[in-house]
Amino acid sequence: MEFCFYLITDRKLVPKGKTLEQALETAFAAGVKGVLLREKDLPDVELVPLARRVRDLTLRYDVKMLVSARPDIAAMVGADGVHLTSGAKASDVKSARDLLGDERYIAVSTHSLEEAHTAEDEGADFLAFGPVFKTPSKERYGKPMGLDALEEVCRMVHIPVFALGGIKTENVVEVIERGAFGIAVISAVFGAKDPALAVNTIMDIIRSYRMGRCV
Repeated sequence: MEFCFYLITDRKLVPKGKTLEQALETAFAAGVKGVLLREKDLPDVELVPLARRVRDLTLRYDVKMLVSARPDIAAMVGADGVHLTSGAKASDVKSARDLLGDERYIAVSTHSLEEAHTAEDEGADFLAFGPVFKTPSKERYGKPMGLDALEEVCRMVHIPVFALGGIKTENVVEVIERGAFGIAVISAVFGAKDPALAVNTIMDIIRSYRMGRCV
């Protein structure tokens, strides 16, 4: 894996007066090297142009870009992969792999050890597990999974696990200590008063545990 800090987009959290691209450029300039374009409510007529603009930005900053749930759009804009939603079937992973090839990432969101095993068996390159902590964006999945469940998943699968859900500067150490390869965040950056500072703080923590092997 080439990144440990995985930023998930939510244009609705971007401060008034700024575009998503401007918010992303701030994060990329601060050092974020992995991003998931996750704007599921947009129709294709808006999502595709946005994906192209974000792709141009990621190429400028050498950032890996994945697209949520849409391998077709990921292929269309030349993204680095696709991130499939929880419950993705073997056929979904295979279809994405057939379309994108072996050189691009296939990631899967998971909410249980069973789903994590399934994602690994189906050929995912990495997975996101959560919600680890309480977070509004994941309330529909019920109670947070917690650190013990995260630790179990990290111990039982053999692909990188990104902790997701309620990850903030104050609990990054906890999830890394439990075995997470990296973290996936939304509001910790987009909702921060100083997004660049938030990125720098989190990355410093990750680097101290990863000894500079990923960013």
